[in-house]
Amino acid sequence: MSILNQKTLNQPINFEGITLHKGKHAKVRILPSSPNSGVVFKRVDLKNNNFISANFENVSNANLCTTITNEFGVSVSTIEHLMAAMYGKGVDNAIIEIDQDEVPIKDGSAKYFIEEIEKVGLNVSSTPIKIIKILNKVEFKDGEKTISIEPSKTSLEIDFEIKFKNQKIGTQRNCVNMYESDLENIYNSRTFCLYEDVEKLKKMNLAQGGSLDNAIVVKGNKIINEGGLRNEKEFVNHKILDCMGDLFLSGAKIIGKIVCSQGGHKLTNQMLRKVFNNNQNFSIFELKEKNIPHSFINKTALKSIA
Repeated sequence: MSILNQKTLNQPINFEGITLHKGKHAKVRILPSSPNSGVVFKRVDLKNNNFISANFENVSNANLCTTITNEFGVSVSTIEHLMAAMYGKGVDNAIIEIDQDEVPIKDGSAKYFIEEIEKVGLNVSSTPIKIIKILNKVEFKDGEKTISIEPSKTSLEIDFEIKFKNQKIGTQRNCVNMYESDLENIYNSRTFCLYEDVEKLKKMNLAQGGSLDNAIVVKGNKIINEGGLRNEKEFVNHKILDCMGDLFLSGAKIIGKIVCSQGGHKLTNQMLRKVFNNNQNFSIFELKEKNIPHSFINKTALKSIA
């Protein structure tokens, strides 16, 4: 079986926990699924109209987390860390059953999800994966926030920069190659906030389940979590993690280079909408190779299905 064929889980994954924003207890069961079915959430607490496709067009809110909603108004939120884990580990197809409208936050990173996927392993189908190859540069700006995606020969590069007035966070930048870099620091990087914003968020009925167990809290020039940071660039690395999860809402692996400054869920989604609004911006391919080359894609192995 080729590593370039579509993959799903070998067996179901079960987990539960507190949700970040609603502060509710949620149970999740991730099930294997057939090729070309993509990632679909199923609200098992509802009997009807309870399937939600994990697609960028279904993003209904991107304020502090990513929320997807189906045509009947049924939603699930804070999906980005789980989506990033599946994207990074190559899970193309899955059904995610959930009994609440928000995915449990676990430790605020994708570490737990990565570990659970690695425990059960992947089932490789005989169906080739699909690749979205960016053909033209696309940019989106919102004041000082900017994001762009442009053609790349063989990879998905994410070049991300954050700028905070807080001295401890400050300006950080990191660039990763999603298909070749060691992504452990990305997966392990937790969500973060400023101490002075905690009460503001709670008054907005957000971060109701937030704690030092699932988020980094920065107070002045100090990290108040015991043990401090997990890696030197944990702040910007978490933003890259979020970006990965939001990019998987494209439905396939992307070949392109992303450069983002001070962006987030909303900016990434707006960029995807702009890319797919014009067919000249991208091509969709199936990979027909039996073995993956070091460069990930051999041009001769691409067969257009666009």
